[in-house]
Amino acid sequence: MAIKKIGISARCDRPEVIEKVSEILAHFSSKVQIFVATPTAEVLGIEGTPVERMREEGVELIISVGGDGTVLRNIAKMKDPLPILGINMGTLGFLVDVEPENALETIEEVLYGFSYTERMRVDVFLNGEMLDTATNEIAIMSAKPAKIIQFEVYVGDCLLDSMRADGVVFATPTGSTAYAMSAGGPIISPRVNAIVVVPVAPFKLSSRPWVIPSDSEITIRLSAPKKEAVIAIDGQKSYRIKPDDVVKLKKSRFPARFVRISDTCFYERVQRKLT
Repeated sequence: MAIKKIGISARCDRPEVIEKVSEILAHFSSKVQIFVATPTAEVLGIEGTPVERMREEGVELIISVGGDGTVLRNIAKMKDPLPILGINMGTLGFLVDVEPENALETIEEVLYGFSYTERMRVDVFLNGEMLDTATNEIAIMSAKPAKIIQFEVYVGDCLLDSMRADGVVFATPTGSTAYAMSAGGPIISPRVNAIVVVPVAPFKLSSRPWVIPSDSEITIRLSAPKKEAVIAIDGQKSYRIKPDDVVKLKKSRFPARFVRISDTCFYERVQRKLT
């Protein structure tokens, strides 16, 4: 087999997911060296390896067993993400292409060699300090439920909009089918290097979604005194921001990587998922 080392990371709160991981281990442990993520390994009672260390261990791809959230958590743990193969044990699953009944067959094929697609991510900075990197989106919302916030969005040195809204979502093409789509934003093909800016429940009818080049530097400032907001990254981590804080978004040097397993085009996949 062409692939010698793989990693496995799974959500740990559902018995059927752990059962699927055990099945994969039983089938492939004699064929390839497998590194199991520490939380998953603890549930199984075996030795684990942090996802953060898998690249230095020589792992060539990571099998993520769960839903989109599991994939996002695994990517977030790696500065330079390894290719991910997602086994869909969630619900909708835009980032997990393999159904559970096809898992063993697909992994068998991938172990003889695979190709992958790269998708842009966005680095998030608060007052000059890097917070994290987003694969899906960055959402800025009021720190108080049902309260609007006022903020200004700049692209480079140019004011894009001064908004009053429940919040704003900045999504990558990968994230355009997530929160941004629910807020009325467009679906962006992964082949397009762009960031979509989607106001959430804006007060002004003129505050509309924008699609801007991915190499743009985006700056966000709160413009109402004494009102705090929350910035959420991929729905995984959140931070409070104050009116004097400056948030900047820049395209990351390190893309997310997804194992390519079929020739089904993006548009057909989206239609199938949303039907």
